[in-house]
Amino acid sequence: MKISMERKNKAMHFVASNEDGNSISMDGSPEIGGENLGVRPMQLMLMGIAGCSSIDLVLFLKKMRQPLEDIKVSVSATRREGEVPSLFETITVDYQLFGDLSEAKAEKAIKMSLDQYCSVAKIIEHSAEIKYTFSINPVI
Repeated sequence: MKISMERKNKAMHFVASNEDGNSISMDGSPEIGGENLGVRPMQLMLMGIAGCSSIDLVLFLKKMRQPLEDIKVSVSATRREGEVPSLFETITVDYQLFGDLSEAKAEKAIKMSLDQYCSVAKIIEHSAEIKYTFSINPVI
């Protein structure tokens, strides 16, 4: 696995790309001289938890023969105040699952992802508490 990154302006706007040519913009906050031209690196970590665990859920629920029609995820976090670096303290991942799903199987899939399989969560759990909530919604 390899990424490359280049600076795009005289401030803090960077674009990182992977070996396949997919890219993402990152920037610092305006308070430190950024221009809101991309996500902050810490936000990118939260996006990583959402993406990693969602991929797991799609795979796990498919193997469990659960008809997952859609998934929406939001992640919120608190950071340790007054510390440098300001690490995450708590992270809450909220899953909105859509389809005629078994609640028990959905929760099992979420726990398997966050507790065993999601590499991003496994790295972050050493410094932050990761919690989750979920709801199962009918397909509209």
